[in-house]
Amino acid sequence: MRILTYLLIILLVSCKDKPEATNSAAKIENDNVEESIELEVYDFDGLQKYLSTTTDKIYVVNFWATWCAPCVKELPYFEELNYKYADKNVEVILVSLDFPNKYESKLKPFIISKNLKSKVVALNDVDSNTWIPKVHETWSGAIPATIIFNKNKRQFYEQSFTYNELETEVKQFLK
Repeated sequence: MRILTYLLIILLVSCKDKPEATNSAAKIENDNVEESIELEVYDFDGLQKYLSTTTDKIYVVNFWATWCAPCVKELPYFEELNYKYADKNVEVILVSLDFPNKYESKLKPFIISKNLKSKVVALNDVDSNTWIPKVHETWSGAIPATIIFNKNKRQFYEQSFTYNELETEVKQFLK
């Protein structure tokens, strides 16, 4: 019986050490990832420069968050659009609504793991009742939400997109 007790203790102690080592290694890797990306964080006043233009450039501004499944599902479509239309004067800007305490642990690693090439900025402004209607008067605040605009035209969409739907909307601005 003593031998069985000793074996059980040894097994428990050895199992206990392994997860800590693994967690430490993961934390070190995660820390390195976090340091390798700069994230621009704005309140709404700072973000406004991304919501209007006086040029012919077409902007596609998507409001999203890592915790929003429909948002994450459509991100590859925005990335593809950004890649395919970069030479047509189209720019995609992804505005993260993730919580500030998750920037380091969730948002930055997400940007890197998904290899996002579009411009990503974070909106840190708790006064959503003030800034949501400034983005668009009909916006309920639900995400995903997207604005497509240039100096002459502006469209707001409180919906998810497929790639074809998104491309169709952008093409209306290229005419």
